[in-house]
Amino acid sequence: MNTFKVSVQETSNNTIIKFEINQIITKHQSYEFDNIDEAKCSPLAQQLFYLPFVKKVYISWNFIALERYSIVEWNDVQDEVADQIEAYLNDGGIVIEESEAPKKTPVTVYAESTPNPAVIKFVANKKLVTSLFEFTSIDEAKSSPMATELFHFPFVKSVFIDENYVSITKYDVAEWQDITMELREFIRSYIENGKDIIIAGATGTLKNSEAQKEAHFESLDDTSKEIINILEEYVKPAVASDGGNIQFISYDAESKKVSVMLQGACSGCPSSTYTLKSGIENMLKEMLKDKVETVEAING
Repeated sequence: MNTFKVSVQETSNNTIIKFEINQIITKHQSYEFDNIDEAKCSPLAQQLFYLPFVKKVYISWNFIALERYSIVEWNDVQDEVADQIEAYLNDGGIVIEESEAPKKTPVTVYAESTPNPAVIKFVANKKLVTSLFEFTSIDEAKSSPMATELFHFPFVKSVFIDENYVSITKYDVAEWQDITMELREFIRSYIENGKDIIIAGATGTLKNSEAQKEAHFESLDDTSKEIINILEEYVKPAVASDGGNIQFISYDAESKKVSVMLQGACSGCPSSTYTLKSGIENMLKEMLKDKVETVEAING
């Protein structure tokens, strides 16, 4: 079973602090409690209210936010509270008693076209995952009950899940106008019923732990680091809005060639070659001058 890890995150309000958790803990729902009586459906919140400085508890999909009374400063108690939450979760403590939970808020999902005519992006009004996942077959989808069910639709070729959306690539046997409504309603109902998107402990396709990520980044040469920073700042937000992802693979200083991986809607997209050559390649050439000559893509 995957271990729960809790990290402390400051907020813009110095009376409120967030305890971020490396797994989803509330079936994608959010709960707010002003006192211990209101927290009857949450044994975890009740335990936190026993701390004399806790004024309000907010529990969301992968974090717990606490508002304090002025009798303490967060700097003096935050690490102890983080350890308490972590121990509670790792001991199998219940976050929300589902049978007593308040009525679930409705889920909305809308379909959004992408530059790839074979892919549509289904965007939810809730966070779905904490990492990026891509599945190109039902065998690969063992860690995702949602993706497994989507592959039961005969026209689903691949499933890409990130943040608050699901990008689906279809086979040519079906037209989007005939299947979009069915897929949208399936995804909406699936999320609203609080079913697992990803099983606990599954590792994202691209995002390793922050420590692993940092260690890998630090082991790279300076040019590779510059390329990654440019991709993160200028390219990733754009491809994410189209339901895809780009990942740095390697840089060859001799040939001045950069290799990247395209995923989701970007994988196999007719316009991706143009984007790669006219957009990303030109940007890297311009920003890194004589260090980059070509960019090649590997489709995920």
